[in-house]
Amino acid sequence: MKQKTKTETAAQPSTQCQQGSFQFQAHGAREVVADFTGGQLSSDGGVLLMRELDRGLGLTRQVAACFEDRRNPDLIEHTVGELIAQRIFGLALGYEDLNDHQNLRTDPLLALAAGKPEVNDPLASAPTLNRLELTVDRPASRYHKIVPQNARLESLLLQLGVRTLRRRQREVILDFDATHDPLHGRQEGTFFHGYYDCHCYLPLYAFIGDALVWAQLRTADRDASDGTVEALAHLVPAIRRRCPKARIVLRGDSGFCREAILAWCEAHGVDYVIGLARNARLLAELTPAMDRARQQAVLVGGTARVFAEFRYQTLDTWSRSRRVIAKPSGSATRTTRVSS
Repeated sequence: MKQKTKTETAAQPSTQCQQGSFQFQAHGAREVVADFTGGQLSSDGGVLLMRELDRGLGLTRQVAACFEDRRNPDLIEHTVGELIAQRIFGLALGYEDLNDHQNLRTDPLLALAAGKPEVNDPLASAPTLNRLELTVDRPASRYHKIVPQNARLESLLLQLGVRTLRRRQREVILDFDATHDPLHGRQEGTFFHGYYDCHCYLPLYAFIGDALVWAQLRTADRDASDGTVEALAHLVPAIRRRCPKARIVLRGDSGFCREAILAWCEAHGVDYVIGLARNARLLAELTPAMDRARQQAVLVGGTARVFAEFRYQTLDTWSRSRRVIAKPSGSATRTTRVSS
């Protein structure tokens, strides 16, 4: 038998195993077959429901109107509306990273939701979406030509949030909070935050119920309440235009118990319920109430709660005395609240 040389062996064509389907054990009279000839498929069917919701709200259309497109119309493959819809729907589906769009750009349902004229038309790539998001920092770049109008975006977010209120609503509670957004690597503006024990940003949020009405990205090297007065100056007039008879209440933790915030609220007729951090003077003022809580706890054989009310003013930072409501429970005070 003649032995094949290395040259002859290399010349043989390789075997191509491309099985298009797999047969499994039948289920009664039904065949069970795995078939891979379906073309482009999608597992995100819920995006069609979001598309219908977006059509009613007009969210992506209104957000897209807040951008200035400086590209040559004859060379555009993806409109601003399609780019915005692709990014927003991707976030709603849980795809936070732009790298996910390297595969998502061929998803037929996402293309349908984003408004592509043909389902098989590819969506924007990750680099294209990246240029869209970075234009705000590089307005003079020849590659970054879709410029956001920040004031219009801010106004739109506020308008959509306030629109959730009933016009005859009697009370509107504004919840302010600051939370961390962890960072990885050497991102711009990164700082280490001791409370959260990580490098992060420290965005400021304001909610009315479940509706987000204010979102401000900030670095972490600042007080948690920075920017609250400026946010209130936008939020309060918008709420009063929508609900002219509503009582507005600002609610926040002790990180927002600052003279500038309290004084602004008092000057503009806004009530507030804000946490007050414990200190030696407050604990001394609460001693009688804490003693009553201990006595009641002993009598009932468990936990007792009492309330105390008094006027309080800091030594240096407050311009006036303010009403304090405290809630001692058991052997120690748990929470101290400030109310107008």
